[in-house]
Amino acid sequence: MKRILFFLISDIIISLFTLYVAYNLRFNFKVPSNFIDNFFSIFFILFSMKIVVFVYFRLYRTAWRFFSLYEVKKILIAHVIVYSIFFILFLNFKENMQPLARSIIIIDFLLSLVFITLLRLSKRIILESGKGIKYKNTLIIGANSSVKVLLNDEKNKKYTPVAIVDGSDILVGTYILNLEVFGFKDLKKVIKNKNIEAVIISKEYSQKRLVEIYEILNELKITDIKIVNTLSSGNKKELKDIGVEDLLARHPKDLDKKQIENFIKDKVVLITGAGGSIGSEISRQCALFGAKQLILLDHSEFNLYTITEELKDSNIVSVMQTVRKIEFLEKTFEKYRPQIVIHAAAYKHVPLVEDNILEGISNNIIGTKNCIDISIKYGAEKFVLISTDKAVRPTNVMGTTKRICELYAQNVKSDKTEIVAVRFGNVLGSSGSVIPKFKSQIEQGKNITVTHPDITRYFMLIPEACELVLQAASIGKGGEIFILDMGEPIKIVDLAKKMIELSGRSEIKIEFCGLRPGEKLYEELLINDSDQKTKYESITVASPTIFDIDELNQKIEELLVCEDKIAKLKEIVPEFNHQLNLQ
Repeated sequence: MKRILFFLISDIIISLFTLYVAYNLRFNFKVPSNFIDNFFSIFFILFSMKIVVFVYFRLYRTAWRFFSLYEVKKILIAHVIVYSIFFILFLNFKENMQPLARSIIIIDFLLSLVFITLLRLSKRIILESGKGIKYKNTLIIGANSSVKVLLNDEKNKKYTPVAIVDGSDILVGTYILNLEVFGFKDLKKVIKNKNIEAVIISKEYSQKRLVEIYEILNELKITDIKIVNTLSSGNKKELKDIGVEDLLARHPKDLDKKQIENFIKDKVVLITGAGGSIGSEISRQCALFGAKQLILLDHSEFNLYTITEELKDSNIVSVMQTVRKIEFLEKTFEKYRPQIVIHAAAYKHVPLVEDNILEGISNNIIGTKNCIDISIKYGAEKFVLISTDKAVRPTNVMGTTKRICELYAQNVKSDKTEIVAVRFGNVLGSSGSVIPKFKSQIEQGKNITVTHPDITRYFMLIPEACELVLQAASIGKGGEIFILDMGEPIKIVDLAKKMIELSGRSEIKIEFCGLRPGEKLYEELLINDSDQKTKYESITVASPTIFDIDELNQKIEELLVCEDKIAKLKEIVPEFNHQLNLQ
């Protein structure tokens, strides 16, 4: 209201001033007295028309820093309309408006246009010149009033909204935050007409719609694209650059946060590998869903320190420990008595495990066996094994070790402890995954290296994958291997192209370097097609594999001491087809 009053009073003063100057310029500053007599009558007619037209164009509702070239255009059109109508009135009612020279109308038109425009531009000009901020005409996609709070943040003040585009027909033509709402069909026209330099996507859209929006923006050379992101540590929102994760990730539609909360709330939860990509996000989720106490266990000092600092306001205990030493684990379990154990600790990088087979076996198989055995001994209610799509018909040592972990989890005598495994594919942005690698190559100006033009992987965002892990674990009764629906597999070369596109570095090319030892072209999530449904579409259950537990234990002991470990792995997992050299 204060802004409207200020502009209204300012326009009165400016209009009086410009009309007075127009009269004086016309008569070389010696205005005849008879012309002065009807000065205020002319002013009243002109200004009344200005108010009506200015209100129609909503010129009194535009904030200082939101004033753009689009508003200048509206002021120009408004002046043309006002003075055209006034001129027509003058021609038709000349006798009633005499004395008045036509040149006065033209002079006043020019002066009024310049001064009223300058007033509205003044603060933005001062702000931009004073602070070095380049304000950007910004389009908001998605009618969402919460974006106003984000734009008030000092770091986001360079974004000046000038219009909103939304998919709701009901909202089209209305005004939100004093900005007109247009339909998606007008997206290209709005971007061109309003000189859009940046876009903020403030609503959550389907992947298909988001890609459609991005393709249009990319076609129109809009490179500054932000989305509203909810931080995983709470409900706080922030603006972030749109990334390949947003365009390509599979978003599950049946996340049941209430089910997860009922599973986690008021429980003592121990997470192994708590500082890793998956473990750290599960730790955050457990804190968010109200765990009574979190036991964060990791052998990496740096990783454990990082997640400890992040969650220091929660009730956590940090344990720097390896899962390979069962006697150390036992002391931790004896002290804290966890009700839920989530086992995320593992060596997962295929080439490194190929080069360090004994360490891979020791950490992945023995570490998992230790955690399961000690969880059973101390009566944990639930044990959750994080598994991988690489365990299905494995072609490498890492995948085979994880398959053996699944076999142990399914067949061990677990007493009251419900043991479940959750198998999923790649998550976007995890350590060692292709996205951080590609980002690093782009930042260094190097070409992106892809192993094979046809290689595909499943992808999901880390937070959503971890929520589905907890959701699957909550419905498990023991002995299941749950499979997360990771959506359609994505070609790695398409991901690379999209990352180059997002970076704006058109000089960067893609080079094919050949498959690495043990690497598959296509990942699988099932061993056969006889999987069972659950009440959630995104979660299915693999058929159980029966394996005598005493025989499995004996073979694991032999595996540790035998010379030919590959042969022994094949004996335990007959479907293991070791592809050592595919380059």
